[in-house]
Amino acid sequence: MAHYAFLNQSNIVTEVIVGKNEGEEGINLEQQYSLFRGQLCKRTSFNTIGGIHQLGGTPFRKNYAGIGYTYDEDRDAFIPPKPFNSWILNETNCFWEAPVAYPQDDNKYTWNESTLTWDIVEV
Repeated sequence: MAHYAFLNQSNIVTEVIVGKNEGEEGINLEQQYSLFRGQLCKRTSFNTIGGIHQLGGTPFRKNYAGIGYTYDEDRDAFIPPKPFNSWILNETNCFWEAPVAYPQDDNKYTWNESTLTWDIVEV
């Protein structure tokens, strides 16, 4: 079964459903679901994360859609909500990244938007 995302007028995902696979019965299911609901519908792939198909198939729309994600028509991609104002969109995988790389050690960190740094999490 395939998954489909319904979008509001701002191209924000409002719902994701399981539906028929595209091409079944020779019907454009994105169009059919759009007409049925009166809301734009785009297919999304549960197995696509960051532009990579996790099972080795063809990646589809960069990321699996989630409620609150934005569909970017120019990139043909689902983009998650921006977590912080300072974060930058990675054009390759359509994920948001901090302006400072996450430290590569055994500690756990949390992003501090005020100082634009990673703060160690005390456990």
